[in-house]
Amino acid sequence: MGCVNLGPTTLKSERSNYNQAVQRTNDEQLLLNLVRLKYRDTPFFMEVSSVASQFSLSSSANASATLQDGVSGLFGLGGSVGMTEKPTVTYSPLQGDRFIQRVLSPLPLQTIVLLYHSGWSIERIFRLCFQRMNHLKNAPGASGPTPVLAPQFKEFAAAIKVLRAWQVDDVLDLSYQESGNGSQLVLHIGEKNTERTREFARVMNLNPDRDRYVLTFSISDPGYQIQVVTRSLLGIMFYLSQAVEVPKEDVLQGKVTQTKTSDGKIFDWKEVTGDLLKISSLSENPQADSKSIYYRGTWFYIDDSDLSSKSTFSLLAQIFSLQAGKIKDTAPLLTLPIGQ
Repeated sequence: MGCVNLGPTTLKSERSNYNQAVQRTNDEQLLLNLVRLKYRDTPFFMEVSSVASQFSLSSSANASATLQDGVSGLFGLGGSVGMTEKPTVTYSPLQGDRFIQRVLSPLPLQTIVLLYHSGWSIERIFRLCFQRMNHLKNAPGASGPTPVLAPQFKEFAAAIKVLRAWQVDDVLDLSYQESGNGSQLVLHIGEKNTERTREFARVMNLNPDRDRYVLTFSISDPGYQIQVVTRSLLGIMFYLSQAVEVPKEDVLQGKVTQTKTSDGKIFDWKEVTGDLLKISSLSENPQADSKSIYYRGTWFYIDDSDLSSKSTFSLLAQIFSLQAGKIKDTAPLLTLPIGQ
């Protein structure tokens, strides 16, 4: 009788457990690699290719009787039921062609429009994914190991805030198209001849009379086209790794790069990533609900109440998943049976 409900019962109880375990370990791996990049350590990705679990139910019953002189009879009944789980988790290291396509290749413009229409803030998307729009720089040196000199980013950030204001007012749309010059994003602006449109056109060196601008990798008409340079997934992770707050002793020991301004002062990367992401550090394990990892003798974590940081981290995870869209599955390289 127990076997009748074994399948539905185990599915109900175990599926959510595996789901939570894979999601949690994916987040921990992503956070760990951000911290590694801050220390200029080598990032490494181990994908969970598959999870297979087998359940078996065993039961037994017995009865015994003992007859003795002067005793009418002694009877005994016994039984047992047991369930065994045999999970097998398959891991696949991300390397070779898959690493190049997924981690090192610049983000395609189609990915950016997918993120936009998924409801993400255009400001958050553009700050992560673009390192340049026309002459405006978005800390391009931060797409690699921490630069020595302070980056340029303020004009870019100001221009993107205008796009975000249009998005909030529901007068902005972003679409994707293919042309003879390749992939393009089209900005449709639902207002004309306002202070915002004039300021945006002035900053971007565009024609202020237009309500439609094209973002492309190569431009032929600078009046309405905006040349963009996208980051790779690794470039985005390097950029966000600047949000890692390392212990003071590691800074003093020269384990991380200190960026300086032109006049020799220490540059604070919070000016660039402070409202996007904050990864704090503690010597003790932080609260259980926080995303955290232990590395180099220190706990690094994202506070559970820091919604902006959690949003940026979630966006990074989505970009990581989208970059896998055109990659074919390969045979797993490592299969581990995990206990019984």
